Amino acid sequence: MSEVKEQIQQFSSKAEDLLDTIGQPLKPYIPAISRFLIVATFLEDSLRIITQWGDQVFYMQNHRSFFWGLSHLFLAINVVLMIGGSTLVIIKKHQDLAAYALFAVVVLQAFGYGLVFNMSFFLRNLSVVGGLLMVLSDSYTKRKQMFAALPQMSETDRREYFQLAGRILLIFLFIGSAFHGDWTFGRVLVSLIGLAAAVMVIVGFKAKWSAIFLILFLSIFNVLINNFWATQHNHFQRDFLKYDFFQTLSTVGGFLLLVNIGPGGLSLDEKKKAF
Repeated sequence: MSEVKEQIQQFSSKAEDLLDTIGQPLKPYIPAISRFLIVATFLEDSLRIITQWGDQVFYMQNHRSFFWGLSHLFLAINVVLMIGGSTLVIIKKHQDLAAYALFAVVVLQAFGYGLVFNMSFFLRNLSVVGGLLMVLSDSYTKRKQMFAALPQMSETDRREYFQLAGRILLIFLFIGSAFHGDWTFGRVLVSLIGLAAAVMVIVGFKAKWSAIFLILFLSIFNVLINNFWATQHNHFQRDFLKYDFFQTLSTVGGFLLLVNIGPGGLSLDEKKKAF
């Protein structure tokens, strides 16, 4: 048994080295790509509100019973927070404030659009929040590097807890996607492998490998299922598919940031390094 375990560890180590070698040219660009993907859903949503302002106001007033001034204020606040917060995340300025602003958008929209008890919306937004938590943890990482001479214990703990919470929340979109649709042998097999990868991400065991698998799974799923570009412009499903597509992109960005910064101190991967 010990010999088999050693062989598996050797294979895993060689595979990780190969993956690092292949991904080396992309490594400098991964942080920027991941941050852009994380906020993609907010950028798309803000553009949709601006370009469909009349329809949005009509919906808020006639279906959500917002009075005239409140409906305009609600939509304007969402647009400002989404564009401002997304821009700050992309340029890596005040990422903590940006993340809190985007958290506020998630909560505002859940109540404003009456989607608090919509399970699909709930699971997807948990994953989006997970991506924002990874952004928060990354901002504390940079701050620690800048002020290495100062006491940073509390911020280090906060960063590690944000990374743990982010890892846990990121997998909820996969859970919602994996168990949605018709069941076939191939789907069951991929879903079980993905579920194992999701558990590995949560506990932080081979977290980067597991995150890469989930990135591939969600990317393929997104292109095949949420293909809004194949739907007619006036079809009512187009906006729903587009919304799901960009939310999935944001979750993929969260996993990509996890690959870049690692699972953090509260993980089996880091515990193994300590021994």
